[in-house]
Amino acid sequence: MLKIPQHIHDDIIVHAKEGFPLEVCGMLCGREGEVSVTYRMTNTDQSNEHFMMDPKEQFSVVKELRAKGLEMLAIYHSHPETPARPSEEDIRLALTPNVSYVIVSLMDPSAPSLKSFRITNGIVEPEDVQTA
Repeated sequence: MLKIPQHIHDDIIVHAKEGFPLEVCGMLCGREGEVSVTYRMTNTDQSNEHFMMDPKEQFSVVKELRAKGLEMLAIYHSHPETPARPSEEDIRLALTPNVSYVIVSLMDPSAPSLKSFRITNGIVEPEDVQTA
């Protein structure tokens, strides 16, 4: 289970809406499955169908996480026009071990959907998200 405070959950959705019609991406970090900080990342692909995080930003965030004693718990991105489920490309590129993959769908802009998945060796498993 991934625990996301309500204000961070809401911020991820705001980020997705601000980036529309392109996909946005970022990292959710914290300890022991509980998110305490989010990092908005640049989608260098500037696409509405896929994303690539800026490597320099990623390196900087990883250094900061180490210094703060935090871990990357999840990678998030938006699906501007499709459901909150991993695409074939999302599954193929899910190469970071032991993290959750959070997807925000804006398919229905009046009711954004946020879902989390664990993806290991091409196998997708839905994951519960607890907001508080």
